[in-house]
Amino acid sequence: MRLTFRTEEDLQAQLHREYLAGERAVTEAMDRAGRAVKRAWRGQITGAGLGRRLANTIRARRYPEGTVSMDAAALIWSKAPEIVGAFERGALIRSSDGFWLAIPVDRVAKRMRGPRNARITPQLWEERTGKRLRFVYRKGRFPLRR
Repeated sequence: MRLTFRTEEDLQAQLHREYLAGERAVTEAMDRAGRAVKRAWRGQITGAGLGRRLANTIRARRYPEGTVSMDAAALIWSKAPEIVGAFERGALIRSSDGFWLAIPVDRVAKRMRGPRNARITPQLWEERTGKRLRFVYRKGRFPLRR
């Protein structure tokens, strides 16, 4: 069997065009992958109930910027890594003085305010909700309420 390969143009030019098409494909794939990971990560944050503001700290960028490359890469990161990391690790969240234990509450309770629009106090919380807060004993330290 005899095969013949004939081309109207230079083989080098054809290979160069294919290489350029490959660069565009790799760059577009990194753009899409970066956007997909960012969207998924933001969805996980909002799905966990942590809010849109924290979700919007997630960023994505493709390198090299503004040009196509066979070596394109996507970088996805958070502008608030301490906060996102704390939720991922399950870190204990405390007040600045460490006296009160934070309790997740519903939307209505989050909007409760004290006199002159001040933060609600534990006593005011008990009065308004009718729910008693319980002391949590800590050896050698002030007790917490929960």
